[in-house]
Amino acid sequence: MNKRTKLLTALSLSLSMALGTSLPAWASSDTSVENKLNYSTDVVYQIVTDRFMDGNPANNPAGGASSGDKSNLKLYFGGDWQGIIDKINDGYLTGMGITALWISQPVENITAVIDYSGTKNTSYHGYWPRDFKRTNEAFGNFTDFENLIRTAHENNIKVIIDFAPNHTSPASSTDANFAENGALYDNGKLLGTYMKDTNQLFHHHGGTDFSTIEDGIYRNLYDLADINHNNNLIDTYFKDAIQLWLDMGVDGIRFDAVKHMPFGWQKSYVSSIYSSKHPVFTFGEWFLGADETSTDNIRFANESGMHLLDFAYAQQVREVLRDKSETMKDLNAVIEDTAAVYQFDNNLVTFIDNHDMDRFQVSGASKRPTEQALALTLTSRGVPAIYYGTEQYATGNGDPNNRGMMPSFDTSTTAYKLIQTLAPLRKSNPAIAYGTTQERWVNEDVYIFERKFGNNTAVVALNRSESKSYPISKLLTSLPAGTYSDELNGLLNGNSITVDGSGTVTPFTLAAGGTAVWQHTAAETAPIIGNVGPTMGKAGNTVTIDGRGFGNDKGEVNFGTVAATGSDILSWEDTQIRAIIPATASPGETDVTVNTAAGATSEPFHNFNILTAEQVTVRFLVNNATTSLGENVYLVGNVAELGAWDEKQVIGPMYNQVIAKYPTWYYDVSVPAGAKLEFKFVKTNGKTLTWEGGNNHTYTAPSNGTGTVTVNWQN
Repeated sequence: MNKRTKLLTALSLSLSMALGTSLPAWASSDTSVENKLNYSTDVVYQIVTDRFMDGNPANNPAGGASSGDKSNLKLYFGGDWQGIIDKINDGYLTGMGITALWISQPVENITAVIDYSGTKNTSYHGYWPRDFKRTNEAFGNFTDFENLIRTAHENNIKVIIDFAPNHTSPASSTDANFAENGALYDNGKLLGTYMKDTNQLFHHHGGTDFSTIEDGIYRNLYDLADINHNNNLIDTYFKDAIQLWLDMGVDGIRFDAVKHMPFGWQKSYVSSIYSSKHPVFTFGEWFLGADETSTDNIRFANESGMHLLDFAYAQQVREVLRDKSETMKDLNAVIEDTAAVYQFDNNLVTFIDNHDMDRFQVSGASKRPTEQALALTLTSRGVPAIYYGTEQYATGNGDPNNRGMMPSFDTSTTAYKLIQTLAPLRKSNPAIAYGTTQERWVNEDVYIFERKFGNNTAVVALNRSESKSYPISKLLTSLPAGTYSDELNGLLNGNSITVDGSGTVTPFTLAAGGTAVWQHTAAETAPIIGNVGPTMGKAGNTVTIDGRGFGNDKGEVNFGTVAATGSDILSWEDTQIRAIIPATASPGETDVTVNTAAGATSEPFHNFNILTAEQVTVRFLVNNATTSLGENVYLVGNVAELGAWDEKQVIGPMYNQVIAKYPTWYYDVSVPAGAKLEFKFVKTNGKTLTWEGGNNHTYTAPSNGTGTVTVNWQN
């Protein structure tokens, strides 16, 4: 806790005790800026750093890399970390209720200006990295970055960095002079380029056609030099690089293009972050189009230890509120469906637009859809992320028009006031932060849903029709008897409601374009877990359990049947527990429960994944595995990471088109470092499973870095 936060907390405690009032929400540990593993109580603000605020013109790129009049949206405009600091200090961001900033990738990018079809392009966006251990000087130096971290923390704001270990910069396989030819540096030392790749840093399989997951992982994303993660130098480099930024105090990491990196390597990578001195919340970008579903996406979110941006939610909200091509019933169906398939849906990062999508606000159109989409996102399940300028109704279709300069810092817009009003509710009402979601009333235009967590409730009503009001009757809620004012104070034409003793709301009319939020908060007398972060870890890792009703005396945290007690409990408060995973906890997915000192036991938090040990990545290859039409090859073995010989937990399906070709199959898997592995391959067509013959294959995983094991299929 920084000095300013300590002072504010102490003053708040003293004042509250003197006046007999309750503590402010941010004084609770689960809502604190120091809670780096759970973001349920936060509101994230995504900033394209170059396009927000130019706080230091002296660091603007010289010559042809900058657009002084901001007419070329592919060049640098001058936004930097000092500009973000200035907007924290002047109260724009804190006044809006923002508690986390997601900024552009901060690492050194190429300085070359690339001509694509007569248009000059630069790395203003931060996604053309060259050295992950240095800063992008257009944004600032390390001192500037540390000042940003310090200023943010002093104002109870977390800082999330974008990070893109999938690739370096645009490269050519035939022209070594194209741009910087994908060059990768280690704190100034050249490790290699795409055409001079003696260290095998990159894949050389051409560009992906996006036809399969495998093709997207092991081929270049467009012309970006694709990193070869099955490489000891690369593995060490990226673990060292991210540690540098963690040591400077970042609070979260958003990983770019997770669909395009080996899933096993990413699981190993984030496990190393959770085992470090500074574990933080992680989430990744896996783009989904409108109405697109992906079992691989769901499996990644459930098993990688990393959370995801919620594209299914974003696309549906855009269809329902922005485009009016689907109905509120469809929106409810997506929220229910995602809750059923994602194990940690409250950790999905929700949004309505970003740097890769058209802006939500349509030029010349009504502003109410944007306002309603913000209200929905701020009160819905997941971690809400707001794209810079949405509160100013910024418009723009496609890259780079959706990345214009911040249009205004007007604090009087309805959208700004709406965020300002609703953002604090995520800290003061645990139903909004942690609750389950239940549809309470729905038709094509109206959606009324309830968030419920223990004794706490929030009810949200939206009418997307701007021309028709709707009479609402037979609305049943969990709200206690009483009259409830709209938390938005009528900002979006909402109204008060009256609830009787059975939870039935007196009939009322929801105005055209109306949106209202009604809530009830109450103390919890029994333990209830809201979130556990991270959702994966090995024995010895620290886990943060947030919720209510834990009491202030130490009890026990159970990981399956093994209890963390005594020195394994690092801290215990009514809203947060920090515990160490016991050495005797069994690897694999398990439940986490809390036993209070008073003898009460919480409901379980499901699917926490205990790893066998520190993780490394191993590439498994099997030759001569011929299959029939519809069959795929899978892997299974003796440790939890290989399915523990459970036919329902096999790893795969394996690949056979890029790194190796049929009948050789391969897959990169996260396994325990130094473990003596026994494994076999199986074939399945979804109905029957055929094991290979012979003895178990054996392999000792490396103690660090990456490994490769190649065997023949045994008939």
